[in-house]
Amino acid sequence: MTAPNRKLLRDLWRLRGQVLAVAMVIGSGVAVLVMSLGSLEALRDTADAYYERYRFAHVFASLRRAPERLVPRIQAIPGVQAVETRVARLAVLEVEGFEEPVMGRLVSIPERGEPVLNRLALRAGRWVAAERPDEVVIGEAFAEAHGLAPGDRLRAVVNGKRRTLEIVGVALSPEFVYSIGPGALMPDDQRFGVLWMGRQALSGAYDLEGAFNDVSVSLLRGTPPAAVISRLDALLAPYGGLGAYDRKDQLSNFFLMNEIDQLANLARILPVIFLSVAAFLTHMVLGRLIAIERSEIGLLKAFGYSNLAVGWLYTKLVLVIAALGIGLGWALGIWFGAVTAGIYAEFYRFPFFFFRPSPSVFVVSAGVSLAAALLGTARGVGGVVRLPPAEAMQPPAPALYRKAGIANALESRFDQPTRMIFRQIVRWPMRSFVTTFGIAMAVGLLVTSLQWQDAIEQLVQVFFYEAQHQDVTVMLTEAQSSEALRELERLPGVLAAEPTRLVPARLRAGPRSQREAIQGVPAAAALAPIYDAAGFAVEPPADGLLLSTKLAQLLAVGPGDLVQVEVLEGRRPTVELPVVATFETYIGTPAYLRMDALNRLMRERPAANAAALLVDPREERALFRALQRLPEVSALMLRRAALTKFHETMAETMLIFVSFFAAFAAMLAFGVAYNSTRIALSERARELATLRVLGLSRLEISYILLGELGLLVLAGLPIGCAVGAGIAAILAHSFETDLYRVPLVIERSTFGFAMLVTLAATLVSGAIVRARLDRLDLIGVLKTRE
Repeated sequence: MTAPNRKLLRDLWRLRGQVLAVAMVIGSGVAVLVMSLGSLEALRDTADAYYERYRFAHVFASLRRAPERLVPRIQAIPGVQAVETRVARLAVLEVEGFEEPVMGRLVSIPERGEPVLNRLALRAGRWVAAERPDEVVIGEAFAEAHGLAPGDRLRAVVNGKRRTLEIVGVALSPEFVYSIGPGALMPDDQRFGVLWMGRQALSGAYDLEGAFNDVSVSLLRGTPPAAVISRLDALLAPYGGLGAYDRKDQLSNFFLMNEIDQLANLARILPVIFLSVAAFLTHMVLGRLIAIERSEIGLLKAFGYSNLAVGWLYTKLVLVIAALGIGLGWALGIWFGAVTAGIYAEFYRFPFFFFRPSPSVFVVSAGVSLAAALLGTARGVGGVVRLPPAEAMQPPAPALYRKAGIANALESRFDQPTRMIFRQIVRWPMRSFVTTFGIAMAVGLLVTSLQWQDAIEQLVQVFFYEAQHQDVTVMLTEAQSSEALRELERLPGVLAAEPTRLVPARLRAGPRSQREAIQGVPAAAALAPIYDAAGFAVEPPADGLLLSTKLAQLLAVGPGDLVQVEVLEGRRPTVELPVVATFETYIGTPAYLRMDALNRLMRERPAANAAALLVDPREERALFRALQRLPEVSALMLRRAALTKFHETMAETMLIFVSFFAAFAAMLAFGVAYNSTRIALSERARELATLRVLGLSRLEISYILLGELGLLVLAGLPIGCAVGAGIAAILAHSFETDLYRVPLVIERSTFGFAMLVTLAATLVSGAIVRARLDRLDLIGVLKTRE
């Protein structure tokens, strides 16, 4: 082994604490990068493989009723590869042992053979038999939530008739990776499930023999969906078509693609924080190490080692540190990614899901980390290469101390040890900045992670409490007259009822269009008002549209602009309506019209297809039993159940993610604080030993050394809070989707907790350095040559 390599090994062992601290920071960035890129890759690859293997359709459409003879005309549309027609309806289910209403989506499948499109992955049992019309295959999530298995039974209200259905199989479908009920925000497998029933049995139940009310289409590779959708809409319009839509707008796929986009944003933003700090830390460690080892560098050059050999020696030091960090990051990233994959596997229903990051994930993470580390040390290594041997073997010129500026102002205000602390900070501003910057980044990352809980709580408060005052929302099979509302008011436990009308429509403004249900609400709505996230209810305009700000942004319109409204049901009128106002909402992209104006638009008498109910809690069970017997009811939504499920889902996922990022931020704070203090001890060991000999106590010299760290940490805390707020704002903007917007809300307790965690991490590093300071060999240190 050559002398430089032996020196490298000795330096690594001597600096093992600092090496490990820097490696922890690099490892944190690598871990986040591996987790996010690996999870992103796993989700994409799993979804692509699942969609292709089980022939997930590209275009979907629902309608009232169309004859099967229409299928050849759909197949004749240019670009269409395959067509699958079926019957699909919502039904109220009764599951033994579960008293709350359960909604089911009944979807037909062939009694013989498999569907052409949207095939099922059978997980248990068998397919339905043609001679047994009451057999069903149920979704795996629903089966697990209720402990159901092949051979069990459940009851359903199918087209107004109560039927007992026998479960013969359990399956998964690419169409319901994210299985969510009507009007819900989160999957609730206890209260919503998908059931597949034989085509003949389901057609007979809903009087759709020889007809269909749902169609899926796959396209030839390279076919643009827009042209097919336009032709399909024209074909289905006479049959009550509700507007065809692309795969990207299919609900389950829409949620999944949003998750993939958010992971991509995570991979772009958070690792940059860690790796930026790692670059600063490696610069700080190497720069100050070179300053301490000037004489060794001079000796190496004097013995004939070239500039390149000496520069390579210190570059190898950085490469070893980076390699340790990359190895640690890979291990943490694989572990964190496996945990994340478990969450995704439970949340999204795939028949297979494997977290197996490709070599490119590791290559990218290693390359980025090495680049950051080498970038941080480029200046220090360059200084080594340029240092002449004779100059290197001499001690560095002492700093020019002047009694001026801040130091002069502090001279008469503090005692001598405190003045030494301030002078050290002022005389080495770049070193002080690196420490403060690192601490600020740690606080900022903690604030960014913890504020998600604040944001979610704000979203819940606005959406579930301030914007909703009903207990139950009832969806009807079709629009009913005001008499139906009076029937609902007479049900057990109903204290008040408020009608709502939802009409599917396509909104156009110039070249832009959006498929969105127009919601008709009565004037002065009390149970389900239109609520602006700014904190006030909005009255629907007498004649004109009230759009959410996100929908207005998508259509590029504002108050006063005209929007073409193409209604997709009934007489399918097309009119131009002005945008009267916009309002902010965190969920969805709703469009509102006053109910009387919507009824005029539909050219119908006053009607509603949904109702918000205020319910006496003591009469809930009686109300549920009554609603389950009403054939007009197609879906039920309980605000309490939706809120509970939302909290359960978010609490589980947020706790895991916040815990991981809090640990990473603590590692970051520890690495910054330990490196700064440990290097300061190496540089000032002779000075501190001299002070001890002159009579200062261990506590006093500890105060001189650690007090500098304390001031820099205190300076970094408020900066970190500002940085965290800025990063949170960037993330909130990056994570904004059509589905939801994350409010930028940061509570004071979040700032406080982030600062406490950072202080705890720095105190641990300070305690380690203090223990080393207490063991300082005064005689040995004082014998060293300056």
